[in-house]
This record gives sequence, structure tokens and C-alpha cells, in this order.
Amino acid sequence: MKRAIQFGAGNIGRGFIGAVLEAAGYHVVFADVNAAVIDKINEDHAYTVHVMDVECVEQKVTNISGVNSTTDAVIDEVVKAEIITTAVGVVILPRIAPAIAKGIIARKEAGIEQPLNIIACENAVRASSQLKEHVLSHLSDEEREYCNRWVGFPDCSVDRIVPPVRSENPIDVVVEAFYEWNVEQASFVGEVPQIAGMNLADNLIAYIERKLFTLNTGHAITAYLGCMKGLKTIDESIADPQIYAIVKAAMQESGLGLVAKHGFDKEAHFKYIEKIIGRFKNPYLKDDVTRVGREPLRKLSASDRLINPTLTAQKAGVETPNLLLGIGAALHYNNAEDAQSVQMQQLIAERGLRAALAEIASLAEDAPLLDAAVEAYAAVEQKLK
Repeated sequence: MKRAIQFGAGNIGRGFIGAVLEAAGYHVVFADVNAAVIDKINEDHAYTVHVMDVECVEQKVTNISGVNSTTDAVIDEVVKAEIITTAVGVVILPRIAPAIAKGIIARKEAGIEQPLNIIACENAVRASSQLKEHVLSHLSDEEREYCNRWVGFPDCSVDRIVPPVRSENPIDVVVEAFYEWNVEQASFVGEVPQIAGMNLADNLIAYIERKLFTLNTGHAITAYLGCMKGLKTIDESIADPQIYAIVKAAMQESGLGLVAKHGFDKEAHFKYIEKIIGRFKNPYLKDDVTRVGREPLRKLSASDRLINPTLTAQKAGVETPNLLLGIGAALHYNNAEDAQSVQMQQLIAERGLRAALAEIASLAEDAPLLDAAVEAYAAVEQKLK
């Protein structure tokens, strides 16, 4: 039987990628440090994905097992796997790279000359390529040669909202109906697996930025504006007329940047924006604004969902008042339980807003965006009154 390893047995791992692989006929081994989750997976060998949308359905996932990702058992699983996926967060990729590298070494020593493809399904640009560099750093020249021949690291773009909803069974998951998994076809080693729900893409960067500049941008701005208004969930926030107007306009601004950069059809992309906003309105998900807004330093970094689309749109000659309001709202985010929020607010207090943003977003001190963001920081408070 085909075997896959899913690093990360959290909500995305179980509710999205792991479920897609299991439905495609793979035995899915979940690798995670959470002993309680792994024990429950091995005890039940099943969980339910609750699709909560206009139509609510249940998907039973049964062909599964679990392994602690810090033990040598995960190395044995790498030896047997045909595909490895991750949903751990991009900052955790360096931590799982040593185990993957040891598994690749074990495959080489066992004389295995069969393809292994590793896909990092993270909210980051070229996450698989990043993981590859981490893995290669643990290999000798000879082992790297083997890895380059037999191991592929296709980059991908993933899109599904999976909020942390508590279920009676702790490994059951609640998800929305919509999902997209776009994987770069040219980067596979060997025969490309045919997996229902996995879209093979040629121009992956266009898919990545389409998702980043639309779903991620709109989601984050909705969350930060909702926080400023004291709202608790994404659906509550997007229902607010002031927030809705800013979010939709910001997504259209970023969309015009995409139209200019990638040649998207404007009308089709604006329809895609409406579809994304419709997902934000899903009342069944109850997605907390603090979950969506967490880690503001990452979200305000140069390549992520606020600065990148703003600069891309401006480069195309698009005015970006609403994207700037989103950046201003992000800088207001003050959550004592979020380490990055605490760090950001300390940086703003010590350095001032302009210098703090220049450091966070890796912008030159004379970047025009800085003055515009400072103005937007004050303006967004007035807008929401």
C-alpha cells in the first residue's frame, strides 16, 4: 500500500492535507511532537472531518497511524514513504529537517532507488525549497547527490480555513468546504502522483501570490480591523459595514497589482475576491480574530501578506489607501498573549512607528511607504469610529 508521512498532526494536517492523501489511497502516518494526539490516532485509527458550510457533511479518515516525530521511528517511516507533506509552520521546518535527512541517508544505505517527493504545505512562499536547503545542510556531498537524484521538493500553495474548534473527539476537525492545493509539477522526481484534490501547476508563483494577496491579505486585515473594534470572530468582523468596505477595497487594490504582474483577467479575479469574502462570512467556522492576526511581525515582513501586495500594487501604479489602512491596523494589534505582538509594541514604543516598521518590513529609511503607513495608522482609528 502507498505510504505518506504528514509532519504536523494539527488541524491543517488532519483536516486538509492528511485527509486528501488518505482519500487518495495512501496510508497516512502523522508525525508530531504532541503525544496525546499521536496516542489518540494510534488508539482510534480514525477521525472525522466535519465540513461546515452551506451543506454540512462528514468525512471519515481511517487509513492512518501516528509516530512521535522526535524518535527514530520517524526515520523508519521516511524509508518506507513515497510522499512526505508538512503542515508545521515555516519556522518549524528547520526542526524536522534533521529527521528527514536521516531518513534519506537510511534510504541511500538501504539501496532504495525509488522517488520520494516532499511537499511543505505552509503559508509561505517556496516553503518546500526552504525545507530542501535545511535538509541538504545535514547531508554529505555523496548524500546530497543521492538526494538530488531521488528526492523531489515541489513547492506548493495551500488554501483552506481550518479554525481551532473543540470537538468531543479531540482529533476530529472542523473545516470549510473550499480548498485548493496547487503543486509545482516540474519539481516532482519520478512519476507525478495523481491525487484527487492536488492541482498540478506550471506557473506556481502566480497561484501563490493569488492566494497570498487575496485570502491572506483580506483575512489579516479583517482580523486586525475586527480587533480594533473589539469583535471576536472573522464572520462578525466582515459583517461590519466599515470593515467590509475597507477589506474589499484592499483586496481589489492587491488584485489590480496581480492583474498587472501576472496578466490575470480582471473580471475573473474580482469574482474570485467575492468568493473569498463569502468564505469569511461562513458563520459555522467561528474563526477567532486573534488566531488569524497572530504573529504580526511575520505578517508585516517584506514578502508576506501586507507589505508585498501593497508594494506590488504601487509598482503597477495602483493607489493603495485601503491596503495602507490594513498595515496601520496591523501596527495597532496589541495582544499580550502573542509574543510577536508584544515585541512589535515594544519596538514601536522604543523606536517610534516609522523606524519600527522600517525594521519589521526591511524597508529603506527613505521608503515612501513608511510615511504613508504612519498616516494610515492614525487614519484607521478615525475610520472605525
